[in-house]
Amino acid sequence: MVALGSAREAAKEISRFNAGSSVLNTAPEPKLGSFSKHNMFDLSGKVALVTGGSRGIGRAAVMALSERGAHVLVNYVSNEAAARETLDAVAQAGGKAELLQFDVANGEAAEKAIAEAAKRLGRLDILVNSAGIAIDSLLLRLKDEDFDRILAINVKGAVACSRAAIRTMMRAKTGRIIFLSSVIGEMGNAGQTAYSASKAALLGVTKSLAREYASRGITVNAVTPGFIDTDMTSGLTDEQKSAMLTAVPLGRTGSAREIAAAIAYLASDEAGYITGQALRVNGGMYM
Repeated sequence: MVALGSAREAAKEISRFNAGSSVLNTAPEPKLGSFSKHNMFDLSGKVALVTGGSRGIGRAAVMALSERGAHVLVNYVSNEAAARETLDAVAQAGGKAELLQFDVANGEAAEKAIAEAAKRLGRLDILVNSAGIAIDSLLLRLKDEDFDRILAINVKGAVACSRAAIRTMMRAKTGRIIFLSSVIGEMGNAGQTAYSASKAALLGVTKSLAREYASRGITVNAVTPGFIDTDMTSGLTDEQKSAMLTAVPLGRTGSAREIAAAIAYLASDEAGYITGQALRVNGGMYM
């Protein structure tokens, strides 16, 4: 059910497009060069933050963004060794990055860390909400504390980081926010009720924020990975992996770099007319 009063109030605060009317407070169109001369997907001079950037898809996103010229803030919670490995990999590839430690589940601390980093660097152009956990359990065995922790990190943490980033992006009148959802958030999966709920929630957040901040030049999109070869899937047996692959028309797992490529695209100027969308990178697992 739609809260009409709240919707009307929000409409007063943020200009939107009205069918058949003139455009008010429109977002600036990105300045793109000719395709023959322009270095597509170039992120030079931009600052990006990747939460959960020390491993898995987060680390791949850090590499993809830095390889395209962005200065990347690599967020981690406690595994500093893994974060420094990511930092070293960026340096070896000729990129620029630095560490930014905070727990996304602590919203106040996360917002403070992001605000301070943005002020110090003078900008924050790209936010990739990659931090997330999965605690699998059938519903009748699902513990409330596990459900709460999943929501605190996967949903509330991503929202807190986005809130902090948007404050800076609004002043710049441009920005890119990318949520890492999941194919499980779209199709569900037995034993993953809590995880599925958290990833489905991010799709709703994506669409709502896209509508709220489009007039400020901020695009908000999600990437929904399928069966990807990461730490989260490394614990599966060969039998379990084979069973899952039967649902993938391409017949293979995806790689973290393939997800990172989608993230890099959505972060670029070339994706400036895409917002409120979920980009599926799942080998056809869900269409």
